[in-house]
Amino acid sequence: MNKARGEVPLTIEGEAHTLCVTIGALAEIETALGLASLAELETRLKAPSVRDVIAILAALLRGGGHDTDERALGARQVDLGAAAKAIADAFQAAGLAR
Repeated sequence: MNKARGEVPLTIEGEAHTLCVTIGALAEIETALGLASLAELETRLKAPSVRDVIAILAALLRGGGHDTDERALGARQVDLGAAAKAIADAFQAAGLAR
């Protein structure tokens, strides 16, 4: 785990994973959520759907080096509270949270 790079840990089904906000992950999130810009992301994150959380989580996992997609992630047992916290921590680490 490289904290200087903004990596954040998340355990899914007992397995350690790394989330990381990368330019590619941000572009994927914009596309998946149909956002015109990153400025819209903050508003969307105030009341995300489960689909939003899965799309964001999958993009951040790929940013952290994991080969996963929304479909595979949706089939796993993910603690949504832990996932939401890890997502928030990842955005904070990247300097994108207030």
